[in-house]
Amino acid sequence: MKRGTILLVILVLLLAACAPAAETESPPVQETPQVENGGERRTLTVMTHDSFAASEEVLQAFEEEHNVDVQILTAGDAGSALNRAILSRGNPLADVFYGVDNSFLSRALDEGIFEPYESPLLADIPDEFELDPTHHALPVDFGDVCFNYDKAYFEEAGLEPPQHIEDLVREEYRSLTVVENPATSSPGLSFLLATIGHFGEDGYLEYWQGLVENDLLVVNDWETAYYGEFTRAGGSRPVVLSYATSPPAEVIFAEQPMDEPPTGVITADGSCFRQVEFVGILEGTQNRDLAERWVDFMLSPTFQEDIPLQMFVIPVNENAELSGVFAEFLITAENPAEVSPEEISANREAWIQAWTDTVLR
Repeated sequence: MKRGTILLVILVLLLAACAPAAETESPPVQETPQVENGGERRTLTVMTHDSFAASEEVLQAFEEEHNVDVQILTAGDAGSALNRAILSRGNPLADVFYGVDNSFLSRALDEGIFEPYESPLLADIPDEFELDPTHHALPVDFGDVCFNYDKAYFEEAGLEPPQHIEDLVREEYRSLTVVENPATSSPGLSFLLATIGHFGEDGYLEYWQGLVENDLLVVNDWETAYYGEFTRAGGSRPVVLSYATSPPAEVIFAEQPMDEPPTGVITADGSCFRQVEFVGILEGTQNRDLAERWVDFMLSPTFQEDIPLQMFVIPVNENAELSGVFAEFLITAENPAEVSPEEISANREAWIQAWTDTVLR
């Protein structure tokens, strides 16, 4: 091929290479769904007591909305769980702690285990439950610790059921009562506080001495008292320290349908102690944003309406609706005994020691 021809061919090829490409239709851009946390699924750990329960669908709703896996870390009873939270302060085992109640609230605040958070849902919660004005611990639910009695036992015995805690020291009620040890049991501690609130520091030990002289039975925990010693469970004691929500639970879990609860509750003035349970964001969490969302969730009607049939406590959100058997047979104390969290924090150990010296020795 001649040199001129070769140059012409090269020139044609170069022009072809530089020519604009033919226009083609670009495929439509697919929008990626926006997922919280930028698409990265995280884990939120919630430390709580052993009695925590929530419906699977309720937990899943939170997980799906916030692209998170919720890990529940149970850590014993409320006191044991609080001890673990205190020991891991600053390097927490979880992001959130739920389950500290008003009998341990001041200790939790004094130890500084919580970060403050003023949830917008607090607007729907009555002031009476907001015992921490600094918003380190936010109220979730409440329940009244009261004596329950076996209706059938008293009917068969032809004996009027006790109407007030003072009745339990009377001779006709000898050997009928079982309580939990306040050193090892949350309801036990609550009733000790009820007697202090009702009889005063100068009179509560005298009342307990009267119970001892009337053959009081003391056990370590609620399960032993209710499912072991209570006559409804085959035991010999028809009066047991339990909760005002126990009668609805009796109906719900009955093997045979019931028209009304088989148990009654002593709710006279000063006979019960109101437990309020709180949630707080643990100091040092690496998931502060998710922790805030979880606190909001626990205070929302969705979670609050799930509480009664899961943990048999009462929601604090005024917008949460109670329904079914729980609402029909729920009993609450109109005037429970009161002891401030500050008084409890300052005197708890001394009161328990004085109780131990009086009742167990």
